[in-house]
Amino acid sequence: MNFDIFLQILISSIAATSVMTLFSYVVSASVRELYKEPVLLTYILTRFHIEVSLPTKRVLAWLLHYIIGAFFVIIYHYLWHYNVAEFSWRIALLFGAISGIVGILGWMVLFKIIPQKPNIDFKGYYTQLFVAHVIFGLVAFLVYKTFLE
Repeated sequence: MNFDIFLQILISSIAATSVMTLFSYVVSASVRELYKEPVLLTYILTRFHIEVSLPTKRVLAWLLHYIIGAFFVIIYHYLWHYNVAEFSWRIALLFGAISGIVGILGWMVLFKIIPQKPNIDFKGYYTQLFVAHVIFGLVAFLVYKTFLE
């Protein structure tokens, strides 16, 4: 992977993860529920009894959130680069939807394995998480595309 492709993936994943997270924060505030992925990741790290300070857990949660976003964009990149999937906004929408399903399943597993669940509206959280990932897929596509023009 050359440096230009690395930057393309990095910037696309940062933009997509940031917009997705902003959406989650806006929805969280508007419905007065905890739908903030980094906050929930901090909660998970706490329940796993990770022996670091709370500020360190918060940083780790944000890093983990962005690393997962990069992982998704790396997958998108290879699917587009090797023509496994058409490079289009419709496929980006599909990638976002699939990522949303993967994200929901991942959170379901995390919430299942911790002893104390957060006090959240799970149905509402998963619904907004799905939409957030669709937005993620579209933003990743739009930013990724700017490197091709």
